[in-house]
Amino acid sequence: MPRTGRRPGAGGTRTKILAAARKHFARFGFEAGTVRGIAAEAAVDPALVLHYFGSKEGVFRAAVDFPVDPAEFVPQLLAPGLDGLGERLVNFFLETWDSPAGRPLLALLRSAVASEDAAALLREFVTREVLGRLARALRVDQPQLRASLAASSLIGMAMLRYVVKLDPLATARPEVVASWLGPAVQRYLTDPGLTSARPRPRRHRSPGVPTTKVARP
Repeated sequence: MPRTGRRPGAGGTRTKILAAARKHFARFGFEAGTVRGIAAEAAVDPALVLHYFGSKEGVFRAAVDFPVDPAEFVPQLLAPGLDGLGERLVNFFLETWDSPAGRPLLALLRSAVASEDAAALLREFVTREVLGRLARALRVDQPQLRASLAASSLIGMAMLRYVVKLDPLATARPEVVASWLGPAVQRYLTDPGLTSARPRPRRHRSPGVPTTKVARP
């Protein structure tokens, strides 16, 4: 959160830092991104980034403009246990997007259609901050892959519901959407057989050459 006692012109400086952070995280991701890199992009002292946002995590969340801290709501999603986790997660995102506080996040979602920077920032946030936290807390194998697969379902649903506005998904009640999509998200996050299954080998043959069986003597 921003600290008190801002100097004149602080609003402009904060806005400039956020714009620089969006570009920086879109280019490098969260792990490789740095406060110094953001400060250099914004042409400010790194201490100013920490002054306004407290940490790299703080400026990342502010850049996405997500209304709730994932460190707070992820434990709440996990508290009732694994049963129904996928449905609770979908419900949470729908409630967030449908609320007034979720409008900046919807703006980022719409921007992702035309802007690769916006798309990369959104993917990074949902995968790392939300679903990555869930997967790590569940102690499952390949948590990042699972988080990415779950993110693809959530972001794809949001694009069709809020940007493309494809009916009947766009006008369906949130609880109905969650009841359909929740089991798929649940499988990505918790199914032990998902990542252990081996892909079937593909058979190669020349086009136009029919497959024939050779009779054994």
